[in-house]
Formats: sequence, structure tokens, C-alpha cells
Amino acid sequence: MNKILILGSSGSGKSTFAKKLGELLNIEVVHLDLHYWKPNWINTPREEWKEKLKVLLQKDCWIMDGNYASSLDLRLKHADTVIFLNSKRFFCLWRCFKRFVKFRGRVRSDLAVGCYEKFDLEFFKWIWNYPKDIKPHILKMLENVSQDKKIIRLNCNKEVNDFLRNNVEV
Repeated sequence: MNKILILGSSGSGKSTFAKKLGELLNIEVVHLDLHYWKPNWINTPREEWKEKLKVLLQKDCWIMDGNYASSLDLRLKHADTVIFLNSKRFFCLWRCFKRFVKFRGRVRSDLAVGCYEKFDLEFFKWIWNYPKDIKPHILKMLENVSQDKKIIRLNCNKEVNDFLRNNVEV
């Protein structure tokens, strides 16, 4: 495992998992949110984003967390391992709300400068609709690359913790 994608809904624990895995494997963690967003949650223009991503993907080793469906095919080409955090919708909503309370008025270390923690109706809907709008697309893409990539699906915190404890070669 040298180039690892971490995928899952917002609130599934991607960034936390990526940090822990990065420490265990001594591999740089790339939080896509940190590179994609401009201050005040402004999107990076599509072509500029592709160029940033190409630079990030050229590194020898990385753990990359984030969804960004429009660039998933490019990231899948470079990854050797994909870990999908298959967390339940209510669990993700609860974690995002807790995170909002904890970081309200501040910027988390895995976000770009000027992107203050938020939890609004649009974000709620994105998480709520993830299982039917986004997850099937991601699972189909993972199925299409499953012959060439190691695909790991973790369905709950216990599986995440067991994976970190038992399956990571340090």
C-alpha cells in the first residue's frame, strides 16, 4: 500500500482514519478539502483543480481522503488501494453535527484557510442523499477497478479500528 484513496460520506471518518493510517505507515496524508477549497468555501475552477490534483498524484506515496466524484477516475488510475468507509447515514450526520459544535467559528486542520466549520441544510441534504445519489456511483467505479486495485470496505467503527490494529504492516 503506497497510494491509498480513502472514500466515504462526509462524517464517515475519512480524515481521522487517513491521519491514523498515515502515522502507522509513515505516509504523507493529502486532505483533498485542503487543496480544493478557497477561502469562504469557494470552489477551485475545474481546470485548476485538475492541475493541482495531477501534481499531488505524482508523489511516490500518499494517503488521499475526499470524495470529489468528478476526479475519482483520475485518482483511481494512480491508487493501488482504495478504502471505502461505508458508514450509516445517521452516524455520518451525527458526527458532522458534533464536529460543527466542536469547531464552530474555527477552521479544521484538514480544511483550507478561511473555510470555517459549517453545518447547513445543503450539507445535511448532501449527507442524507449520499447513499442513493453518490455511493452507488462510487461502488460501481470500485467494482470496475477491483481486478487491478486492492479494495477494502469497512462498515463500522469496529472494522475501522480492527483494520488499523491488525492489518497494517508498520
